[in-house]
Formats: sequence, C-alpha cells, structure tokens
Amino acid sequence: MSPSATPASDNHVFHTFLDRCKKLPAITTSVAWPLSEVALRGATEAATAGLIKPILVGSEAAIKALAAKFGIDLSGCTIKQAETEFQAAQIAVALCRSGEAQSLMKGNLHTDEFLRPVVARETGLRTSRRISHVFVMDTPAYDRTLLITDAAINIAPELEDKMHILQNAIDLAHALGIQEPKAAVLSAVETINPKMQSTLDAAALSKMADRGQIRGAIVDGPLAFDAAVSVEAARIKKLSSPVAGKADIFLVPNIESGNMLFKELSYLGGAKLGGIVLGAKVPIILTSRADSAEMRLTSCAVAALVVNAAKA
Repeated sequence: MSPSATPASDNHVFHTFLDRCKKLPAITTSVAWPLSEVALRGATEAATAGLIKPILVGSEAAIKALAAKFGIDLSGCTIKQAETEFQAAQIAVALCRSGEAQSLMKGNLHTDEFLRPVVARETGLRTSRRISHVFVMDTPAYDRTLLITDAAINIAPELEDKMHILQNAIDLAHALGIQEPKAAVLSAVETINPKMQSTLDAAALSKMADRGQIRGAIVDGPLAFDAAVSVEAARIKKLSSPVAGKADIFLVPNIESGNMLFKELSYLGGAKLGGIVLGAKVPIILTSRADSAEMRLTSCAVAALVVNAAKA
C-alpha cells in the first residue's frame, strides 16, 4: 500500500457508481454481435440492473439459441438481424448515429472490426476529438478512483493526441463525480530530460492546462508513478506538486506502459476495472472478449453516468 493511501474496503468505488445509476434512467445501448455467453450475459445483466436497454445486433437465431443454452433471459431486449460480425458493427453504429441508441457496446468480435465503422468518415461516430480509451480502476489499496489512459487504442500518441486523450479523461472524471480531478502525466522521472519525449510532452501539457487549453483539472508532470500516488515519495524526492500523492488520472506515455500498469494493478493489486472509449458521438463500451460479465456490468454503469451527465 502506498504511504499516502487510506485503507479502503475492497472495490469501494464501483459500488458507489452502481448506487448512483439506480436513480438514473437506463440508456439504450446497441450491442454488436453478442454471440458468446459472457457477451450476452453481460448485456442482459446490465439490463436487469437497470443500466441499459439492449439492442442486440447479430444473428437472431444464434442469439436465441445461445440464450436457451445458458438460461439467459432476453426479455427487455430488442434484436436486430445481422449476418456477419462486420455487418453487426455497422448496424450498431448506425443506431447510435441516428439517435436510436445512446451508447455502443462491443460483443464477441475483434476490436479492429468493431471500430472500423466507428471511425468511418461519412457514416461513423467521429467528432473533432481524437477517440481514446480510459480504464476506470477500483483499487482496494488506494482511496481514489483511478483513471488510466490510453492503454487500449492510441499506440504512440503525440502531443496533440495526448491533449485530446487527457481532456476526454477529465470530462469522464467530471461525469463520475470528481469535480476537480488531479491528472498526473506519467514518465520515469520528475525532471525534464530532452532525451525523453514523455517528459517534454508532460511539461507542455502542464503548461497548456495552466493556459486554459486543457480545462477542468489540475495537471502536473512529468511525474513518476510513486510520486503520483504517494505523498511520502514526493516528500523524499523534495517534489512540490499539487497532484503528487492524490492523482485521479494517469496519462501514460504510450500503450505499452498503460497496458502493463492496468494489468499490474488488476492481477497483483486486486483492482477491478471498467473500460470505455470517449471522443466519439456516444460512449463506447469496449471490453475484451475474455472480460467477465462483471466487468461489462461496470463498464455499462460508467457509460450510463457519462450519458446522463451529458444530458444534465
């Protein structure tokens, strides 16, 4: 446990999110190709929890057969016929574009095939923002909600990309109830090194936040991970930072570092997580085909909070 962290009950954050969603209307969600037990159960359990109203896009016969095999209740679900995975992704995106659905959810298909219709220029869900992924981490050893970005979509983002990625995460933090999030732009050190691009980007992003180019958060960097989560580590390093030891958002330098960070917290730190893509016209629930129904449920709760915050 980091010296600054307050011991917290296991997975305390997500219980709060789910409780908040009980007071909010369910969001209509198009689910592309939910043709696995976990994908179908994740959508239907989120419906039972009052988080979403699923529109299941795929082979109607196969969906009904899968539901019968595993005893999954499809009441409350609408089914739209699609012959292939890609066609299902196209139809699911079209439902969001037309306003019939308020969010988009990935089922049992490859991420690249799922996202191709999303980023299509004429028929997709693009906006002026770069799309990016955020992991929302519920970590027993840390008393704050952790947002890690981007560990799933942007491989090696440049400075302008990072500006969009950070703003997406800040907007998500607001939707989750964090009024003034503290964002740590991570690197290996706290000093600016011309040979380390991540430190130059971090310094620029911090100054951009000071000048109002990035809004709604306290941003500082470069910060190493220990300084971001531990006041004591920052004290030992003689580091003065409004973010040190209290970071809510971790902006990672690249996809490799982000991928390693969220998996370390998950497998060794007992963290649970939800995943969401922002920067499109609707929030996108982007889970792995191997993710549990519980993780899909949590991701649906995050999407519901985002949609309802935008309405408000």
